[in-house]
Amino acid sequence: MTQLLASEYERVFKRKKTIVGILIYCFALAFECFFLYQMDVSFYDPEQAVPLNSINSAPFFLRELGVFLHFILIPMFVVDSFNGEYSSGALRLVLIRPQKRVNVLLAKWIVQASIFFMIMIFTWLVGTIFGRMLMPHAEETSFYQTESMDAVGGLLYTLKFYAIAFLIVVAVIGLCSLISMIMPNPILAYAGTVVVLVGGIYIHDVFDYLFVPSDSIFAVLGEFQASFYVSLFLIIAASCMMNMGIWKKKQWMG
Repeated sequence: MTQLLASEYERVFKRKKTIVGILIYCFALAFECFFLYQMDVSFYDPEQAVPLNSINSAPFFLRELGVFLHFILIPMFVVDSFNGEYSSGALRLVLIRPQKRVNVLLAKWIVQASIFFMIMIFTWLVGTIFGRMLMPHAEETSFYQTESMDAVGGLLYTLKFYAIAFLIVVAVIGLCSLISMIMPNPILAYAGTVVVLVGGIYIHDVFDYLFVPSDSIFAVLGEFQASFYVSLFLIIAASCMMNMGIWKKKQWMG
């Protein structure tokens, strides 16, 4: 398994799209710093503005960057890993080696999840340091539908915010990998992912987090919503099982 993971990391970071995508994200993160510093305000949702301070700044980085992750970076990386490798023939070279198919699939999931985990950690660190150094100092603050909290409480809230955001990222990775297995080429796989993410808001309001994650996370941290967590874990579980079933049955060598 270790060799599979190393091989998958090597293939992922040899692609120009991976390096370019990460650089674009870093540029977008730098622009977000500039934007929030200039505006000194952000939003819980389209109707509710909130002044930024040294404690509460970090979660607001995902308001715009979360959309970039869901609709550009995740589809770019995941479609390349699943559909792109199949279309180019690279996947055949991996599967002819003496290892279980399931292990190859697990390696792909682990690598994709770990890349975006590090991206989330990096974003959280930048947002936290940015808030402490450049935003107006505050002894305490409050978030959407929460009581006032000090710096430690704000840090814990922010960690919970990013943890939920990462679970949503895992769900999007699962959906994107599933669509990549079903669609015959990378362009259709990317388009299909976008359609599914946007279409979720028309199925039920609970799936809003697939489109604009930050608004939903603020709401669920302010007031517990069982439907949010149930739907999120159902997406992760269902996409994993369907991915596994298709992966085992599909004739990848054809």
